[in-house]
Amino acid sequence: MDTLAKLAILGEAAKYDVCASSATSGSGAGGAGRGRIGNLSPAGCCHSFLPDGRCISLFKVLLTNECVNDCFYCPNRSSRDVPRTSFQPEELAGLFLEFYKRNYVEGLFLSSGVAKNTAATMEDLLKTTEILRERYRFGGYIHLKILPGSGEDYIQRAAELADRLSINLEAPSAGRLKNLSRRKDFEKDLLERMRWVSKVQAGRREGKVRLSAGQTTQFIVGAAGENDAEILGAVSRLYREVSLKRAYFSAFQPIAGTPLENGPVVPILREHRLYQSEFLMRTYGFAYEEIPFGRDGNLPMEIDPKAAAALRRPEAFPVEVNKASLGQLLRVPGIGPLSARRILSLRRTYRIRDLEELKNLGVVTGRAAPFLLLDGRSKKPETAPKQLGLFDLSVLDGEVPADGGLPW
Repeated sequence: MDTLAKLAILGEAAKYDVCASSATSGSGAGGAGRGRIGNLSPAGCCHSFLPDGRCISLFKVLLTNECVNDCFYCPNRSSRDVPRTSFQPEELAGLFLEFYKRNYVEGLFLSSGVAKNTAATMEDLLKTTEILRERYRFGGYIHLKILPGSGEDYIQRAAELADRLSINLEAPSAGRLKNLSRRKDFEKDLLERMRWVSKVQAGRREGKVRLSAGQTTQFIVGAAGENDAEILGAVSRLYREVSLKRAYFSAFQPIAGTPLENGPVVPILREHRLYQSEFLMRTYGFAYEEIPFGRDGNLPMEIDPKAAAALRRPEAFPVEVNKASLGQLLRVPGIGPLSARRILSLRRTYRIRDLEELKNLGVVTGRAAPFLLLDGRSKKPETAPKQLGLFDLSVLDGEVPADGGLPW
């Protein structure tokens, strides 16, 4: 098989590894359907954000779609009848460099199935990366997948070569993972390896490793029967235990020829709500306990989680714009980190008295006004947004499981 034929197969297969949220995946309204999982980008190319906020084009490909694992949802599972192929490290490094020289891509997202065994495949992944770094002197962004069960020495070397590493948990707990795979050990093959990445990252301060963008993980949403509270509980704990940079979510869509081919399609909106909630925890400083799960442990679909969280705590509102802390402002729908800091800066020398002044600071006043006082007065708009005025608050009466209800 020639190189371009391999790229057609392995670039297409790589779309199931997610490295961008719903808003940046390029999937659009037609991004999901039968035979697809989550956010899909054109084969061989995707967009992602660097830690400094820049959006870049990545060459996204598998080293091989051969795999000895039996993940019930995966199109590359060992028993599925699909064309199989692999790149050699020299071949893949050269192909990427051609794309880079032509200015098609700016970085590399490299993943793989497990051919033969984990050690052999990791050696080829590392060799590909070494060729780029050491022979071709490529200094750009590389995101490298760590395979389940990888040795500690492979993780150390990967951290020396890549800007970001990721290990896909796929499920939030050992019990849930059993619904997706018979061969993967949640604690030993996945969590322990994430802890190793975290430990290795500490060496970055001493100049031993590259790993400037930290580590991430991915969840297949809905495939294992879990609820949103379990997923976000796992994310919250990973923030604390392994310094997780961020989590990615892929709404489960059944794949023909897999044991879960007749499973229910998970709405992309559920995936979107998880991204919104993860963003609240990661960027807005929300605690896991503040996320507004319903009685079934899932996020409400009818309203975004920040507005739902505000409606669930009427005793916390309205807040006075001229006195509220940064944390209080960030919990007001329609106020983001940038506009909150602008408010804090302006009120050092000025009292804010009008909604138009807030609008000029970047506040979405139609959403924020019902939750604010301006110099002691309420400035509610004549017509409240539908999602604030017509939402059934009874669905927010759920209790948050302690520590996400996780056994680990």
